Amino acid sequence: MKNVIAIIDIGKTNKKIFLFDETFQVVSQNTVQFKEIKDDDGFSCDDIESIENWIQDEIKAIQDRGVYKIKAINFTTHGASLVYLDKAGKRISPLYNYLKPLDVNDYNHLYESYGGVEEFSRKTASPAYGMLNTGIQMLWLKNHKPEVWKQVDTILHYPQYLSYLFTKKITADFTSVGAHTATWDFDTMQYHDWLKDENISLPEPCKGNKAVIANIHGEHIAVGTGLHDSSSSIIPILEKEKNKDFVLLSTGTWIIAMNPFSKEALTQHQLQSNCLCFMTPEKQQVKSSMQFLGRIHEVYIKALSEYFKVDINTHLDMVLNPTLCGELIDHDARVFLAKGIDTDFEAHSDLLQKFISYETAYYQLVYEISKKVISGIHLILDENSNISKVYISGGFNKNEIFIKFLTLLNPDINIKISDCKNESALGAALLMRDYL
Repeated sequence: MKNVIAIIDIGKTNKKIFLFDETFQVVSQNTVQFKEIKDDDGFSCDDIESIENWIQDEIKAIQDRGVYKIKAINFTTHGASLVYLDKAGKRISPLYNYLKPLDVNDYNHLYESYGGVEEFSRKTASPAYGMLNTGIQMLWLKNHKPEVWKQVDTILHYPQYLSYLFTKKITADFTSVGAHTATWDFDTMQYHDWLKDENISLPEPCKGNKAVIANIHGEHIAVGTGLHDSSSSIIPILEKEKNKDFVLLSTGTWIIAMNPFSKEALTQHQLQSNCLCFMTPEKQQVKSSMQFLGRIHEVYIKALSEYFKVDINTHLDMVLNPTLCGELIDHDARVFLAKGIDTDFEAHSDLLQKFISYETAYYQLVYEISKKVISGIHLILDENSNISKVYISGGFNKNEIFIKFLTLLNPDINIKISDCKNESALGAALLMRDYL
């Protein structure tokens, strides 16, 4: 049997399992999607029970087939998701959706108690994002569902909960607590004092290469503690570049520009412009710009398809038109996106009446997205930075129109298409190499 590392990679849309061999090549993968269900307030959320069952069934099926011997398992998931356990170690709530509406003003008392929203956000490297701040999620549950909160004994971020399914060990990792949670103090590099003041206890994070040896269906397997997917995706490129400066553009539902070489603290201007900090598995700051541009792209390609009566994947077959790119840059119009931070993520089909063709509308959309991406990259560079290399990973690295706009908007940037595939899963696998 061939030794492998199994990686469970949970995105908002696709749930995947990869098997990596000893050369870190994918020898098997499987992808599934689950219909969302409703939480106890009637808001859409992931079907966590079905996901749990699928993960455990997949691991058992691999073991039963006897083709591959699993030596280690690790996990990578989207952020801003918590699981609450009672004293018996049982999950006691739905997996609440980070898009669930929440009035940030309800938490002004927290911000004011610790220097005001600007200072609190700077210190925690977390803009006031509502449910996207898992610390605020905890207070929301405590304040709005006290009957549930009374039962809470342990709070885990999503990757650590998936690890817990196999190990029954309570863990935390730096990539998860450092991902705009509003729980981590980036000045002292430890949990913020507000948690203790609210009588909230979270597990101490450990480095990402730590694992627990668990007995899974009679086999001893090293089980990692899991990682936040965006932070995991930077690991393969950090290993490849060996401390040569670069920016990673992680593209998907979110487009996130990440600079792991920034030494400067976040400024108020950066915070107000959608910048924040992530952390590497080794507790290193990663200054980042996070924009919900992939979601905007997603809703508009659907609207474009319906308005122009073409297939939804028409944009994938378009031939690059450099002349049109140049014309749109010269015209510099703004149609689809807000001037500042976008808060409206729905398509407005009336805007499409401005265009005579699918091509011109789609190019305008991608131009506006590209312009925001370039702005985000510039925001996270240190004052005397000479970073010129930008890696693109994820779905947009195949979009020639997007890449062309980036190069035209900033000719000094050397765009590199990451030759790593499935970067988040690969990053999680690389941390388990000692257990092969």
